[in-house]
Amino acid sequence: MTTPQQDLLPTTRRALLHRIAVAQAEGRSPSLVAAVVRGGRAVWHGARTSVDGHGPDQNVQYRIGSITKTFTAVLVMRLRDEGLLDLGDPLEKHLPGTGAGEATIAELLAHTAGLAAESPGPWWERTPGTLRPELSDVLGEQPILHPVGRRHHYSNPGYTVLGALVEQLRGVSWEEALRSEILAPLGLHRTSTQPEAPHAGGWAVHPWADAMLPEPLEDLGRMAPAGQLWSTTGDLARFATFLAVGDDRVLGADSVREMRTPAAPAEAADVLDGATYGLGLQIQRRDGRLLVGHSGSLPGFLANLVISVEDDVAAVVLANCTSGPLLGAVSADLVRIVAEAEPRIPEPWRPLREADPAVLELAGQWYWGTQPFGLRVTADGLLALGPLTGSGRRARFRSNGDGTWTGLEGYFAGELLRPVRRPDGAVSHLDLGSFVFTRQPYDPEAPIPGGVDPEGWRGVL
Repeated sequence: MTTPQQDLLPTTRRALLHRIAVAQAEGRSPSLVAAVVRGGRAVWHGARTSVDGHGPDQNVQYRIGSITKTFTAVLVMRLRDEGLLDLGDPLEKHLPGTGAGEATIAELLAHTAGLAAESPGPWWERTPGTLRPELSDVLGEQPILHPVGRRHHYSNPGYTVLGALVEQLRGVSWEEALRSEILAPLGLHRTSTQPEAPHAGGWAVHPWADAMLPEPLEDLGRMAPAGQLWSTTGDLARFATFLAVGDDRVLGADSVREMRTPAAPAEAADVLDGATYGLGLQIQRRDGRLLVGHSGSLPGFLANLVISVEDDVAAVVLANCTSGPLLGAVSADLVRIVAEAEPRIPEPWRPLREADPAVLELAGQWYWGTQPFGLRVTADGLLALGPLTGSGRRARFRSNGDGTWTGLEGYFAGELLRPVRRPDGAVSHLDLGSFVFTRQPYDPEAPIPGGVDPEGWRGVL
């Protein structure tokens, strides 16, 4: 028997509304809209506004700033999956003459290419893109400030370069590729490069007075792949679902999982904050849970999208002010409220479809030296290895079809697990990347590197 996904409880909905109401009031935002996603669909939408009457709904566009970068990253990952590039390729191989050609595609995606944070010249977010018509205008004479690949340094020009890479390999504009390869397949009909009614206006709120000033709405031109998009909480809720589980029409589950995997060396401050960066996605640890997504800001607008894959909860928050509400904290709180009030109901336990005796023989307790480990055969056909007490190296392993297994994560990612058998066919030990796991601590019958003292275990000397 299965239980269908229900809407949120009234108490949970009120807690969500209270959180965004506090954010809008204390952050002094002209309006703030939010959505929560669970089970692959939006289960809550809320809005607060300073305007009397009907408030913005999930169909009203806001500018989403750097969340645009995640869309650009998806386009690049599609090129990789189609074999048109490798993430380890230097930029020069596909887009020569930029002055940043030694950086790899992966380094550009992870903001580790050493590029400057901003474009030279006037503040690009508040000036027309026509001031930067060419890629050289965006990058400047010396685009690289740091050793390539050595540190995470957030770069808006880096994603402009990635947008140009998409155009080079697709033979169409970044906008056309975006529309045909992501927006149309995912049904994101209210996401666009230019505002489409109904949309919010962007405002600056005076820091010392309850007064507002309209912000200019500039077309970013060449910088568009770094921050041009407008979207809605409805569309971003669907995009969050895609980033959590993938969609074979756009990018499969393995590739979006790769995007969610840390890919950048963290600065010391980032380590303290529990934050890092994947491939077009920000990653942070907050309230004891792992959150992935992206923030965004442009003059007049703030945006944030976060996903807790483990909790199966995502949140989107948009506001139309230059600064004020801390949307990263708000979206994380929305996820926490739902995850704690209505924790995810696990799928029913189901047995293996087929119990292979040769695999079952591997299950049970093993020792690496004197440390006890457990090896389980999971319902999805993987092996799961982990210490029986305390913390330690954990990993799952996928069968290679020849009796060996390959590690999928952690210290043993990519390492080979090989059951070694005696002449009679019984398993003697496990060889895991040269480590020997035995059924007894330092089993004298196994080829323990360095050997085992022939006098065996002893008491007081």
